[in-house]
Amino acid sequence: MKLIINNSSMQPIYEQICSQVKERILGGELKKDEMLPSVRTLAKELRVSALTVKKAYDTLEQEGFVVTVHGKGSFVSGINQALLMEEKRKEVETDLEEAIRKGRSCGMTTEEIAELFHIILED
Repeated sequence: MKLIINNSSMQPIYEQICSQVKERILGGELKKDEMLPSVRTLAKELRVSALTVKKAYDTLEQEGFVVTVHGKGSFVSGINQALLMEEKRKEVETDLEEAIRKGRSCGMTTEEIAELFHIILED
């Protein structure tokens, strides 16, 4: 599995792994019941600590994206539609927050940002 780790990013490495695996699952690149690389294999491939990969896999499991079977490995779980929609909503929320930050950084008022938002919605 090809993942790209940015060591100069402010985002922790385990979160970078999580987000890229989630993208592949949500995008259909990784299918239900597909086996993920072992913790050691992925750690070696990415040149990071096995504990970092383990933390990423544990987080993905807590969020319902993977299932780990002791002694067998980690597998993509069946994503239910509610989880899929919640993940997409989080992405939209993050993008909107970023747009608002950019607007404020160039001096836009709340009213100007809201007006622009409504104009874009009408298209």
